[in-house]
Amino acid sequence: MASLSRNLLRLRPRTTTPLRTFSSTARSNLKVLSILYPGGKHSSVTPHFGPLAQSPNPQPSLLGTVENELGLRKWLEDQGHELVTTADKEGPNSEFEKHLEDAEVIITTPFHPGYLTKERLAKAKNLKIAITAGVGSDHVDLDAANKTNGGVTVIEVTGCNVVSVAEHVLMTILILVRNFVPAHDQARSGEWDVGAVASSSYDLEGKTVGTVGVGRIGERVLRRLKPFDCKELLYFDYQPLNKEVESEIGCKRVADLREFLGRCDVVTINCPLHEKTKGLFGEEVVGWMKHGAILVNTARGAIVDKDAVAAALKSGKLSGYGGDVWYPQPAPKDHPLRYALNTEGGGNAMTPHISGTSVDAQVRYAEGTKAILEEYLSGRHGYREQDLIVRGGGYVSRAYGERAKRGGK
Repeated sequence: MASLSRNLLRLRPRTTTPLRTFSSTARSNLKVLSILYPGGKHSSVTPHFGPLAQSPNPQPSLLGTVENELGLRKWLEDQGHELVTTADKEGPNSEFEKHLEDAEVIITTPFHPGYLTKERLAKAKNLKIAITAGVGSDHVDLDAANKTNGGVTVIEVTGCNVVSVAEHVLMTILILVRNFVPAHDQARSGEWDVGAVASSSYDLEGKTVGTVGVGRIGERVLRRLKPFDCKELLYFDYQPLNKEVESEIGCKRVADLREFLGRCDVVTINCPLHEKTKGLFGEEVVGWMKHGAILVNTARGAIVDKDAVAAALKSGKLSGYGGDVWYPQPAPKDHPLRYALNTEGGGNAMTPHISGTSVDAQVRYAEGTKAILEEYLSGRHGYREQDLIVRGGGYVSRAYGERAKRGGK
């Protein structure tokens, strides 16, 4: 147990500084391949709330969809580039595979990821840059990317949806603590059995809540929890917050994972997926949690063992599990966490992967993606260092485990 706690490093990216720029010649006539989720009829809806609603030229709401293409098509085609956009990403006959070999730029999102495996990277003979329109690049085999075509640049839009995810975490905690879903189901089905719901409904005040990972999202979650007068706000991370921030939030670091989990009534996962966190919440680690605790995961689906979590709900070890991340994505219809329930027939607050793709977040990550493309296409390559994951055959980010040593060019 102690060795596991010591090895759970790199849960939080460090603050970064601007990276030196590269000089190059602007490019033209290249192929950009984007893998986005289908919005269907919803993609044409004009915003009716927020700053875009007041714009003289409001954009369609769902910028991150196949239909709206992050607002990039006209801008790219006006410069003589080709944009191919598809949601078809699975299997050897997919559109993703069809255009992979000659694409120089690939854009994908965490919400409908185009998985860039070692095998796919070997086929991508022209690939130079892989952009995540959002945050989280674990859908790319980063070690293989470092060895492909002299080193594929993998880059994302850091910070674009941290507020959106933190709000989703807080919402999910309250939904599970207050036993909201069974109550709502009663209202919709015409039933009225207050006792059936109230018997598993609690106040958040006076409870101990902790986050695994206290980076940009984890810290925001703790800040949003402060007004609820929790008994304790805890965090588990290899690197502590500074004392001023801890004092401001009223939170404490617990260095041992087993002790941390044993103290928390609610645990929220807000750390990256890498070799030390993949499958972390399996049978053993879930067993360290308080009996009847709640687990919330908006980080990555593969951080939890889906079968172990489903079994813990069924046995009563967990009273609730919620979040919006799955592995793979989209989740297959038989994924156990679609249907897993606790001993009272509730405790499931799962949604599709939506926490980081609110309309407001889509505006931010669309703008960030365009800014990255501008740097690439102009030949300047003056990217924000905090956006870079790997570059020039080496890691820039320290957020992806012990592989992530500095060395990117």
